[in-house]
Amino acid sequence: MALVEVNSVWKSYPWRAGLRTELQTVVEDVSLVINAGETLGLVGESGSGKTTLARMILGLVKPSRGSVRVEGIDIATASAAELHRLRRQMQPVFQDPYAALNPRMNVLDIVTEPLVIHAGSGGGRTALRAKAVKLLSEVGLDESALARHPHEFSGGQRQRINIARALALRPKLLILDEPVSALDVSVGAQIINLLRSLQREHALTYLFISHSMPLVRYLSTRIAVMEHGRLVETGEAVALCANPREAYTRQLIAATPELPVGVA
Repeated sequence: MALVEVNSVWKSYPWRAGLRTELQTVVEDVSLVINAGETLGLVGESGSGKTTLARMILGLVKPSRGSVRVEGIDIATASAAELHRLRRQMQPVFQDPYAALNPRMNVLDIVTEPLVIHAGSGGGRTALRAKAVKLLSEVGLDESALARHPHEFSGGQRQRINIARALALRPKLLILDEPVSALDVSVGAQIINLLRSLQREHALTYLFISHSMPLVRYLSTRIAVMEHGRLVETGEAVALCANPREAYTRQLIAATPELPVGVA
């Protein structure tokens, strides 16, 4: 069943060229479906439009043309109540685990912030603490982290905290935008294996965005390849990597031929 339907979306921004203002298109006529329970890998080089497409799915950016539907509802025209509900179902995990966390907040407040925003008090301080402990346990951290601040953690630990926060509302879809590219190889491999485990445990749907074809192949059910804002190839992960149709896809496969150490 389709959880997300992207229908012929375009996104253009004004761009100053000398004395003229022109439109620069960053996403061009992209259509794709994300089915419930699968991982769709979105792969391409920097500047290919991957993050802009993800932001349109999250409802952070409106398409210039076309539509994005989540559970059948058009994000761009959804009512405030519909958008509030849908945003509980979709949560992002960003590339930079350092910038994604508020340095002034402790881990308890970071992890439970979505619960407070979307559910008021979340049941009181004691209930929030219990929920935070459970979330941290799911990502491989313990209760001792709750009173600490982001600067006291390594990059991999910070990304685990980001994932715990994303899981707080028990969403259906996680949008993972280069979630390991800022981490060293071994730590990134641990995060990838954690994501696989969490997907099985919670029946999550992932949009996994990366420039690394081996990682995308390892984690994904299907793969969509973007180049210069356009979707150039899609297919089942194993079949696409074994027999890529486009030269650009073959280039991405050749550029990073091995999985990171520890991914298994």
